[in-house]
Amino acid sequence: MTDALSLIPASVLRNLADKLYEKRKNAALEIEGIVKQLAVAREHEKISALINLLTTEFAYSPQANHRKGGLIGFAAATVGLSAEAAQHLKQIVPPVLNSFADQDSKVRYYACEALYNIAKVVRGDFIIFFNKIFDALCKLSADSDPNVQSAAHLLDRLIKDIVTDSDQFSIEEFIPLLRERMNVLNPYVRQFLVGWITVLDSVPEIDMLGFLPDFLDGLFNMLSDSSHEIRQQADSALSEFLQEIKNSPVRLLSMDYLSAFLCVSNVDYGRMAEILVQRAGSPDEFTRLTSITWINEFVRLGGEQLVPCYADILGAILPCISDKEEKIRVVARETNEELRAIRADPADGFNIHAILSIARRDLTSEWETTRIEALHWIATLLAQHRTEVISYLNHTYDSLLSALSDSSDEVVLLVLDVHACIAKDAEYFCRLVELLVYNFKIDRALLERQYKSLVHWRRGAMIVRRLCVLLDAERVYREFSLILEGESDLDFSSVMVQALNLILLASSELAGLRILLKYSLVTSLGMDLFVSLYSSWCHSPMATISLCLLAQAYNHASSVIQSLGEEDIDGKFLVQLDKLIRLLETPIFAYLRLQLLEPGKHTWLLKTLYGLLLLLPQMPFSFAVSDVIVLVWSKALGTQNIQGARCSLERSETLPNIII
Repeated sequence: MTDALSLIPASVLRNLADKLYEKRKNAALEIEGIVKQLAVAREHEKISALINLLTTEFAYSPQANHRKGGLIGFAAATVGLSAEAAQHLKQIVPPVLNSFADQDSKVRYYACEALYNIAKVVRGDFIIFFNKIFDALCKLSADSDPNVQSAAHLLDRLIKDIVTDSDQFSIEEFIPLLRERMNVLNPYVRQFLVGWITVLDSVPEIDMLGFLPDFLDGLFNMLSDSSHEIRQQADSALSEFLQEIKNSPVRLLSMDYLSAFLCVSNVDYGRMAEILVQRAGSPDEFTRLTSITWINEFVRLGGEQLVPCYADILGAILPCISDKEEKIRVVARETNEELRAIRADPADGFNIHAILSIARRDLTSEWETTRIEALHWIATLLAQHRTEVISYLNHTYDSLLSALSDSSDEVVLLVLDVHACIAKDAEYFCRLVELLVYNFKIDRALLERQYKSLVHWRRGAMIVRRLCVLLDAERVYREFSLILEGESDLDFSSVMVQALNLILLASSELAGLRILLKYSLVTSLGMDLFVSLYSSWCHSPMATISLCLLAQAYNHASSVIQSLGEEDIDGKFLVQLDKLIRLLETPIFAYLRLQLLEPGKHTWLLKTLYGLLLLLPQMPFSFAVSDVIVLVWSKALGTQNIQGARCSLERSETLPNIII
């Protein structure tokens, strides 16, 4: 300290601590000259002592003017050292950086000024302090004093020029600091960070793309900033990085996995995909659109690198397919198709169970489009990896069964497609029909055609009809009959049989089954089917009669009707009778009506219809009167006037005693 005091005149030291800037500046010029002479004489120990004096007596002084003098003194010493300054930077720079946190805004301002002058002199030698300087500037960019902010911006521009021209800058050492600072919410700091990212990315020698996963999430976070300028800057930076990825000369899809990975190892699709998946669920619309756009490009370019991330990517895409914003929906649908078109193998890390879990989760989505796409994925996996999917089926089957109660008919039809694909195995076919019967048992509205449950009834009929198309109507009906034959709840069995019978008689999808039954008395295959259905159709008298009429087993139908005289006829019975009478007028029973033209040949048919007539209520009719019944009635009256017979029948309070 004594040596240093002898180097600098006392007047200079006094002026260096003066409150007037001009006096401090003149003192700094004196110090510059002293240091220059010492540098020429290579008296570096004395120079170190002088710098130490400036540090202890000025830079760390409790007096603000002393601290200001110390800062200008450091700059002056550096200028005096000129080319020799590098060896003294470890003494000069730390106290200057320490002043960046000074409570006095003017001290902070002069610290920026001092470091600016120091940096101009040492240029590239300055890089060893880059992280500390960057950290200090990051804080000063949000300084409360506008003059300090302005000085920090000037220093920042100079540091950027130095870094872009230097070959000593280490991006590896800088990235951890950048990653840490990306979580700061201050708008000034965010602008500062984006500015540095953009500058460093413009330097060909610096591979910012390889470190993109370290700060990608921070950039996406800025897309929802309240400042339009920050959102714009972040979007511009992200667009530039995406363009660099797209312009990469190597395309992963055109190469084998290992060599491709080695060639494009600077693009870590996997790590970035994890970030994008999280951002795809952002409440901010612009962030969602940007992230789903990136995911779209990654699916196109990333190929096998993304295989382990397929489930996570799918989990992000499916909700976006139903996004309220059309642009997001369009990109999400396109990405979904691209992803589904890629054939991946479990050996490469393709996690079928994880993808099935995502699809199962989205079966309960509030959006119909998402539920539909989830089902498409299950169907795709079944087609491509049936064995693996079946092995995980226990985790998904209940969800698929629950989806049969979905409010959307399209969803239900797709669920049935998936069920049918699974049910190609006999084990799962039986299980499916059993679960459907159980489902119908729990929700009777799917079976009973009442006004309040008409929509449910149509759904139940649709399920049965679609299943018959997909899995062969005969096989489906035989299985239903087998299960209902052993059902202990006879009331449910009756309702279920009546529903199945109505579907059998009225659905175009079951035309082939009706034809087979129509000739059941003359073909062994038809007879076997008739017997198979009859065992459960017996749970409902009207269903039994319908089956006999369909199979032209008129003799047996007449016997069944006669046996009904021993039973109590209630309202439910009459409702079923009314349905049967109405069905006799449909095209399905056209052959039966034509057979009435030959009464002598079809005596048992006439007796059956007379039997139905006699089962009608013995009171003014509350049911529609079928033309077939009117025809039988006209024969009983001995008249050919069909209209007169109808009027007579509708006026009648009792029925005549008809005996054949």
